[in-house]
Amino acid sequence: MSSAPAAGSAAAPASASAFPYKLVATDLDGTLLREDHEVSARTREALAAATEAGAAHIIVTGRAVPWTRAILDDLGYDGLAVCGQGAQVYHAGEHRLLTSVTLDRQVAVLALSKIEAEVGPLALAASRDGLDGDVLIGPGYRVQDGPLPALFLDDPAEMWTAPINKVYIQHPRLSDDELARVAQETVGNMVAVVMAGPGVVEILPLGLSKATGLSLAARRLGVTAADTIAFGDMPNDIPMFGWARHGVAMANAHESLKAVADEVTASNDDDGIAVVLERLLQQG
Repeated sequence: MSSAPAAGSAAAPASASAFPYKLVATDLDGTLLREDHEVSARTREALAAATEAGAAHIIVTGRAVPWTRAILDDLGYDGLAVCGQGAQVYHAGEHRLLTSVTLDRQVAVLALSKIEAEVGPLALAASRDGLDGDVLIGPGYRVQDGPLPALFLDDPAEMWTAPINKVYIQHPRLSDDELARVAQETVGNMVAVVMAGPGVVEILPLGLSKATGLSLAARRLGVTAADTIAFGDMPNDIPMFGWARHGVAMANAHESLKAVADEVTASNDDDGIAVVLERLLQQG
């Protein structure tokens, strides 16, 4: 992945081009990244033009910092990133964790037992807190192909020995949407439940979302929800769309996100972010 301009930097002084937003918030997988896990030259150029016109760019991803940091470094991204579904605000330029929210492990165990009472045994994984926190993979949990590092456990009890940001759950028969629905109905008063992608249903601290993390990062930059355009592709982006002034779903987005989006752009493979930013820049 080739380097981009410092797209994550704090907002630059406004230029002659009147870009209508002060903040561009982009999801990572399925949105900013193409299916080959690269960011296209066209999208990099559109983001650079938006920052030159006075906007800041913040990546807002479900990935925790250890699964995000290498991508940010390759992009030359040196500003703030919201990671772990809003649990972590990370300063990429300083390689420093500014905020971090952990999931109460006793609450998580109780919530999981209630879900399993409804649907039967679950396969589990968990994301440990911190800049270098491991992603722990329990027995039977299906890991997607790719380069992301993980630590495989023989003893599931090891999952609970250190602070975690979230728990991933899978079911042998239920679809992701079905599992997320049952979990929400069963334990939604104890924890947050999100479907973040294929095979990725997550249990988070109650009240945590991409919107909460993004609002903290935006406050540090001196911008507000009314200043923000957000791009995403999955149900975990719904709170972010609810917070931002304008939400843009990718053509490849989950139908539930398209239903609440202000507009639908081209897919991640067809430079959907660039399509919108180029239009806004031309209008300016």
